[in-house]
Amino acid sequence: MIVPGRQVMQRRWRLVLGTAALVFFAGAPALRGAEPGNGSGHGTEVMLLNCMDYRLVDQTAQYMAKRGLKGKYDDIVLAGAALGAVTEKHPAWNETFWDELGVALDLHHIHKVMVLDHRDCGAYKVILGEDFAKDPAKETAVHATNMKRLGEAIRAKYPDLEVELLLMALDGKVEKIQ
Repeated sequence: MIVPGRQVMQRRWRLVLGTAALVFFAGAPALRGAEPGNGSGHGTEVMLLNCMDYRLVDQTAQYMAKRGLKGKYDDIVLAGAALGAVTEKHPAWNETFWDELGVALDLHHIHKVMVLDHRDCGAYKVILGEDFAKDPAKETAVHATNMKRLGEAIRAKYPDLEVELLLMALDGKVEKIQ
């Protein structure tokens, strides 16, 4: 029997624990065999913010490896990626993003945040109430708006951090958002 409200708390704990596990495994230098002394303190160069969508887990890892970042990034996962970090509908997600970024800076001395949104994102449908995938130009625009909003907030708080905004298609192709 599920007590009202308990299911919500269980989901929140799974999100927190899932995020912590991703940060631990993606970012823990001892597990990855990273060499200390490369300027970042632990071998971690960037923090990647991406969506929880199961369809793109392998493509995301492959993309990061192609960029030479295998084992060199903290992986922060929020539904909707950039949207999850800026939406007013889930203020706890915003706080989680900023807390995780602070930890990545403090522990791993990252120098860059990569924001990786993806097309056909269910979180965008749920949070914004519209299926943007039906119109690729509109979809690109709404992702760009949220990613730029987050990028500006990161730069305002941490002017020395580089921010890269990316949009992944379901086939794994990635385009930069300017």
